[in-house]
Amino acid sequence: MGGSLSLVPVLDYFARRDFLAAGLRPNAVTLPYPDGGAGATCTVHYWAPPGEPRLPPLLLVHGFGPRATWQWRCQVGPLSRHFHVVVPDLLGFGGSTYPFETAPPPSEATQAATLAALLDALPGMEGRRVAAAGTSYGGFVAYWLARAAGAGRVGPVVIASSDLLKTAADDRGFLKRAGEGWSGVDQILLPAEPAAMRKLLELASYRPPPRAMTPDFLLRDFIQKLFTENRERLVHLLKGITVGTEKFQVTPIPQDVLIVWGDHDQLFPLEKAFAVQRSLNGSARLEVVKKTGHAPQLEDPARFNKVMLDFLLAAHKPDPSV
Repeated sequence: MGGSLSLVPVLDYFARRDFLAAGLRPNAVTLPYPDGGAGATCTVHYWAPPGEPRLPPLLLVHGFGPRATWQWRCQVGPLSRHFHVVVPDLLGFGGSTYPFETAPPPSEATQAATLAALLDALPGMEGRRVAAAGTSYGGFVAYWLARAAGAGRVGPVVIASSDLLKTAADDRGFLKRAGEGWSGVDQILLPAEPAAMRKLLELASYRPPPRAMTPDFLLRDFIQKLFTENRERLVHLLKGITVGTEKFQVTPIPQDVLIVWGDHDQLFPLEKAFAVQRSLNGSARLEVVKKTGHAPQLEDPARFNKVMLDFLLAAHKPDPSV
C-alpha cells in the first residue's frame, strides 16, 4: 500500500495554490521556434496576472529541475505585491514544447529568444522593459536575454546559483564531491535510481531530508514523474547547453546585476560566485545566503526575498516606453 503513495500531486497542488493566491493564472501561447526552420513552432506555457501590467514586469526563469511552480512558489506572493510577475516554463519543461524530434535542442540563446518573443506576445508587454531573475540553468538564460536584448528591453537582472563560467573541470569537481561510483554528471542530475536521487538532494541542499523521510519507494515515484517520463526530452535539452563552450562567452552587461548564492552550494561552489562577479567587471552586487545550498530561494525564502526585493526596488527606473 505504501508503494502507491505519491507526493508529487500534493506538491503540485500547494505550489499552484501559491501561484493562484498571488494573482497569477496559467496560460499558453504558440510562437515560431527560433531554431526550427520555416514553419516550425513551439508552445510556451506560462503563469502571469491576467490583462495588461499595472506594475513593473518581472520575469522569473526556473532552473533545470522540478517544475517552475515548485522553484518559485515562495517568491510569487511577496514579489507580486510590487511587480507584474511572469513565470514561464522554458522549452522542454512543464507545459512548454518544441519539435525535439526534428529540431536541434534549444540552447540558452534559443531559450532567451523565445522568452523575448513571449514577452512581446503578452498584453501590454511589447517593447516594455522587464526585470529578469533566473536560478541555476535559468540564470544562464536570464543573462543571455539581458545581453541580447539590451538595457532598453531588460532592466535589472538577478542571477541566482548560476555558474556562468562552468567548465569541464567544474564537472569533474562535482563528481569528486559526489564520491565514487558515478560515471557522469548527468547520472546524478537525471537520476534513474533512488541512490542517485538521494545524492542529488544531498548535494543540492544544506539540510537534505533524512533518509527516514525519503524511503526508496517515494524517491522512485519522484524519479518516475519528474525524470523517467520526460527522460528523452531532458537528455535532448542537456545537449543544447552551451555554457562552458565558445558559444557562451561571458562579458559585462550594462544592466544592474545581483548575484545570489548559497554558502553551502555543492553543485556550483561559492567560489564560482566570486568568479562570476569578477567576469562582470566586479560591478555586480553579490549576496551570500548563509546555511543554504543550491536553492536558497526555497531553503531561506525570507532572506532571499528581502535581498531580491531590496535590489529590484532600488534598481527599478521608470520605463520610458510607458
